[in-house]
Amino acid sequence: MKKLLSFLILTILLTGCARVSEKQVLSDDSELETTTSTTAAAITSISSVSSTSMINTTANPVETTESISTPQQEESTMISTYPTNPANPIETDTTVSPVMNTPSSFVETMELISITQQEKSTIISKYPTNPTNTTIETNTTTEVVSEIVPEDGQLVRILDFIPDAEIDLRYATTNNFTGTVIYDDSEAYLCYGTVKKLISVQNELKEMGYRILIWDAYRSTEAQWKLWETYPDPTFVANPNNGITSHSRGNTIDISLVYEDGSPVEMPSAFDEFEAIADRDYSDVSETAAANSRLLEEVMYRHGFTGYWGEWWDYSDTNQYELIPAVSLNSAK
Repeated sequence: MKKLLSFLILTILLTGCARVSEKQVLSDDSELETTTSTTAAAITSISSVSSTSMINTTANPVETTESISTPQQEESTMISTYPTNPANPIETDTTVSPVMNTPSSFVETMELISITQQEKSTIISKYPTNPTNTTIETNTTTEVVSEIVPEDGQLVRILDFIPDAEIDLRYATTNNFTGTVIYDDSEAYLCYGTVKKLISVQNELKEMGYRILIWDAYRSTEAQWKLWETYPDPTFVANPNNGITSHSRGNTIDISLVYEDGSPVEMPSAFDEFEAIADRDYSDVSETAAANSRLLEEVMYRHGFTGYWGEWWDYSDTNQYELIPAVSLNSAK
């Protein structure tokens, strides 16, 4: 009987534990369902908010663009958030900038930038014709925008185009056959068309170890008259009574050779030595002097010059140009 009673009690206890476990499982399942439902509701809410945000963004593109661009505006010097298809162009000194509904402060800033650039820029130009590429220098950079190319008849300084030419203008000193200063300009000028040919001469001679030496180039009519009055011999000095001389046209040059180090090359005679040895006969000079003079003659002829027979140093451009004086040159003393 005791055993039976004990068995019943044990059975009742086990049954009770099983029911409690079942309730716990059911309770856990209920909580899980509740949690799942809550999560789903949250996701639905988030989706709803995202959709609403996207709809609002589509409705206000300008505000969104401005909000996104704000960090970029802090880093950039010029950012515009205004609509496309601008009208009302505003002209500056160099460009036409289309602007529409732009705040006045932005326009003023653009104009200030343009004015500042004008003040900082310096156009390097001595020969203001036929512009193709001019060098513009600012306080920080140098930008090649265009370079000014002269007309062929424009008088230009030879050293601006042939910087390694040797210049020794005898008529700007007393070291000439007259013993007086004929003109007061120490710079050598020629027509640009002639200088272009002279550049080719210099380049060829440099390959042989020589450089050109210039004794005379452009000579004003006033200076020519002074020479004629001092030495009126048409064999050696052109008579200005016969019209404009070749030196006064800016296409004739008195030229010789030096070595690359500037030392003299042996030639038939000294400059303006008005004797028979100064002509192009060469039978009365040394072989070395004759060879050097012939070399110069060959190169000059090859690049468009012709020589005066009575003076081995005198060469004229085969082309004549309409002279365009840049400044007043060779004022007679």
